[in-house]
Amino acid sequence: MMTTVGYLPEETSSFVGRRAELARLHTALTTRRMTTLIGPGGVGKTRLALRAARAAADRYADGAWWADLSPLYDDGLLLPTVSDAVGLADHTLRMPVEALCEWLGDKHLLLVLDSAEHLRGPCSHLLAEILTTSSGLTVLVTSRQPLGTHGEYVVQVPPLPVDGAPDALQLFADRLRAADPGAGLRAPGDEAAAAEICRRLEGIPLAIELAAAGIGRHSVAQLAARIGSRFDARSAGFGAPGRSGGLALAPGFGAPGAPGAGGVDGTEEADGTEEADGIEGAGAIDGIDGGGGSLGTARLDLLADATVWPRRHRTLRTAIGWSHELCTPLERLLWARLTPLRTDFDAEVAREVCAGGPLTADEVDRALQGLVAQSVVQRDGDRYRMLDTLREYGRMWLTELGEARAAADRHARSFLGLARRAHDGWTGPDQVLWYHKVSDTHLDLCAALEHLLLHDIGGAQEMAGRVGFFWACCGHLSEARNYAQRALDAGSVDGPHRTRLHWVLGVSALLQSDFATAEKYGALCTATALYDGDDEGMLGATYLSGLTQLMTGEPAAALEAAGRVLRMTDSVPVDSAHRLRCRLITVFALTALGRLTESEEAATTLRRACERGGEYWTRSYADYQLALIALLQGRPAASAAHARSMLAGKHRLRDSFGIALGLDILAAAIAAQGAGAQAARVYGTGHAYWRMVGHPQRGTPELGPVREACELQARAAVGDEAYQRAFERGQSDNAEVGLAAALRTGLQL
Repeated sequence: MMTTVGYLPEETSSFVGRRAELARLHTALTTRRMTTLIGPGGVGKTRLALRAARAAADRYADGAWWADLSPLYDDGLLLPTVSDAVGLADHTLRMPVEALCEWLGDKHLLLVLDSAEHLRGPCSHLLAEILTTSSGLTVLVTSRQPLGTHGEYVVQVPPLPVDGAPDALQLFADRLRAADPGAGLRAPGDEAAAAEICRRLEGIPLAIELAAAGIGRHSVAQLAARIGSRFDARSAGFGAPGRSGGLALAPGFGAPGAPGAGGVDGTEEADGTEEADGIEGAGAIDGIDGGGGSLGTARLDLLADATVWPRRHRTLRTAIGWSHELCTPLERLLWARLTPLRTDFDAEVAREVCAGGPLTADEVDRALQGLVAQSVVQRDGDRYRMLDTLREYGRMWLTELGEARAAADRHARSFLGLARRAHDGWTGPDQVLWYHKVSDTHLDLCAALEHLLLHDIGGAQEMAGRVGFFWACCGHLSEARNYAQRALDAGSVDGPHRTRLHWVLGVSALLQSDFATAEKYGALCTATALYDGDDEGMLGATYLSGLTQLMTGEPAAALEAAGRVLRMTDSVPVDSAHRLRCRLITVFALTALGRLTESEEAATTLRRACERGGEYWTRSYADYQLALIALLQGRPAASAAHARSMLAGKHRLRDSFGIALGLDILAAAIAAQGAGAQAARVYGTGHAYWRMVGHPQRGTPELGPVREACELQARAAVGDEAYQRAFERGQSDNAEVGLAAALRTGLQL
């Protein structure tokens, strides 16, 4: 969600209490450069950090920005995740940390890193770098332990008070009403029973929320009695490792078809009648005695070991286990199978990743709604997510079931399928939707690729080739090049998959201004496509080579090659993605050669073809060319209209590079109309976008002289001092605010 400046997640439920903690955080964020909120999982660190960041955002000229680190299983994507969080989509060959330090260097912002405990070392090193080079940066971290960074100020987040303060009870009542607006603590004894529940759960917010979700199956008094008996048994049952210590496992959670898988056919009632202990109330697991036998060295011993888990950690895990016990067998199975997902997901993805055995696609839908009702999964519209603490618990059970590899296989197949559908849907009315899906599932796509590189090289090669162009356009150039190169190095590959991998490497290199590498892979694409008789590959290779030639001042060569290949491949449908892009090379080359009438006709025809098919990416560049042509022909009003059309399309695609190009041509068109201050502000916003992608102003070579002439015209119209003020305003605006101002059509002369 956009705050006044910056982006923070939505608050989807009520916030209770924490006045003292918020006051302390207010002081810390005012006086300290790095503050870490620490506490056990489920104690409310994330909600507290979000509320504090929202309250503080307006004090930072560049706003408050949020990076969720919980989906990262290692540090490989730490830098890209933080860069994404602060709006950096670097298109250069610099080291990523260097680009991030430069981007943050003159910013005055608050950066929140949520759930950093599993990346303490890498986070500490990264923060040491950026805090040293970015004097206006303030960092707020949530972690179960301090990071150990120099200058770190640690704030312990306690549970909600349960004696003498209403906060925990208020949270319980709020969550009851959120699930059922008619619910409340109205029956005699309800309030006292709810207070006892909160006391037993030691005021841990997540534990209280999970308990409140159980009210649909029990009264408040019954719930208090059941929790009391479980926690009393828990206190008596904690023993040394190697003892069963009350670790009886509820039936119904075994691997499908395995011994101990009783109840997976749905016949077992999930009424809580099983005699399962609160932590391990999860079902018999193949190879583990559900009747009190020794668990050997299973991780469940560690969960029961008081020397490993401090009391409050055990309390939360007991509460999670009790919630797990209330789930039906298929809900438990779904809980485990959802854990490979790194990002928010919809019901379709849940079915693809989790269906199998007794968990049919229809059962996934039913079980998913059951997990939402139990507060195990959170729902926001048609999207779902699981808290990292609950994901950890499910992942543990997935491993105990022996399903970890099978679940990872399903996850990888699902996202390979998404890459195929996105690639096929590039040209058509769903292009923007696919762009957003690829962008929003970035971490899942990376995880799938990592798995495929280990277990299915052919699948990895196909996936890296199909998803690479999206990544290049979304700003993930380093990942596009890295995965394409690793896929090529992993084993032999032939046919279209090889051509696509070369193409991804070439386009990524081109966007990073590595023209020699782009030229090399353009030649490789051409050779392999010719050898394979791959017409679409030839069109793609010509686009890559032609764009490289345009950027290096050889428009005639680009025009000749594009015309020849378009004639050679006339059997390819006119609305093919590669054919549309190859036609775009013709338009660019004609403009560069000064053949403006021909270029305008070709661009208009191309734009109409894109519009008929619902294609935005190529259409936006056709608009860019029409804007440039109109400007060169002395029609600045028409140029501005085309530029705004381009910007609207690029904004829909979240294409920062394309937006930067569009702002430059729009500013030139506005300046040519005599609105010097407005042009200066648009130039300033464009400069901010160019900084996002790590480049000074850069476009097709023919734009440079036009831009310089129009900038001089704008300065002359309002004077250097007024021009500079307007430019600095545009440069310091929030990017979205500046873009919205640029898209307004009224000129301020």
